[in-house]
Amino acid sequence: MRIFAACAAVILLFLAGCGKKTLSKSEWRAITGEIVAAAQKINGRKSEIAIRPELHPAKHGASNALAADNIYISLSDPSQTAAFAQSLQGIARKHDLSVTETDSSGVIRFDYTFHGARTHTVHVVTPLAARAVHPSAPARQSTSASNPNPRLAIIIDDLGYDHSAADAVLALGFPLTVSVLPHLPLSGELAEEAQRRGDQVMLHLPMESETDGAKPEDIELRVGMSAAQVDTTLAGMLETVPYAAGVNNHQGSRATADPALMQALMPALRQRGLFFVDSRTDAKTVAYDMAERAGVPAASRKVFLDDIASRDAILKQLDLAARDAQRDGFTIAIGHPRPATIAALAEGVPPLEARGIHLVFASELVH
Repeated sequence: MRIFAACAAVILLFLAGCGKKTLSKSEWRAITGEIVAAAQKINGRKSEIAIRPELHPAKHGASNALAADNIYISLSDPSQTAAFAQSLQGIARKHDLSVTETDSSGVIRFDYTFHGARTHTVHVVTPLAARAVHPSAPARQSTSASNPNPRLAIIIDDLGYDHSAADAVLALGFPLTVSVLPHLPLSGELAEEAQRRGDQVMLHLPMESETDGAKPEDIELRVGMSAAQVDTTLAGMLETVPYAAGVNNHQGSRATADPALMQALMPALRQRGLFFVDSRTDAKTVAYDMAERAGVPAASRKVFLDDIASRDAILKQLDLAARDAQRDGFTIAIGHPRPATIAALAEGVPPLEARGIHLVFASELVH
């Protein structure tokens, strides 16, 4: 009887496994994460990655259900494609997925299915550098003759408050650097989501402002802090913003103009391997100079995109950033997760890429 019962249990487990027709939410996310990690491993974490969830239409007032994850990946070298394809095959075997591959117009597409239902589509895009020399591409000598590979990093500040705004930012189909405020209810979740989707994460480091009437943050770097206080405050902030590769200042017109405070901050960043971007909220800032002296990779913001929060004004600022990049070889622009900013980026960035502007992460422009 015991043998019979044991056999029956095995059969039931087998049948239960065979009856599973859908992936759980955690399994779905794990597969997406493994695909992103594989691309980053192949390309030294420099792959351009965007993830656009595809939803089933809602019925009877219910929430939209996830139909598939569309994952767009650009590798820097076409020779990396074969190794990446092998990684994708391994992920498929691990999760009992079927995978089909198609190649069309320089984009290789991998479709994952589970019991006949598509779960993930991976689009491996021909690298931008390769597209730039394609015979059908328009000539760009008039726009970038002195800098044949102008680079633009767009930082989106102030993430951490609003999930829907962050989702809209992360759904944009080009590389962004997202700067997350610490100690907010959504700080950790949004940083993890940005990392999973392939964007770069920064800590948006609150600092004391000079502006009259500005509400100070509950936790921020303030003039007069000791080096130990700065280090402890920074460590606590980083605990709430996982995967931060660098920092830029939130407000901070008074803090960034104070040499002593900036001298205390920079060693704490260097010891953690973090880069620094000076948001330049005040012309009297010494932050970039102090970072350079301390050996911290650093850069400065050149363009604010949305001081005027209208679509037309933001598009003009975006064009200004592109012209700066063409003139100087690179530039950093900062915006915020506002509806007008998101709409302007979605409209304005693809034409810039067609002009030869290469969207990169902030870490690629520090030195």
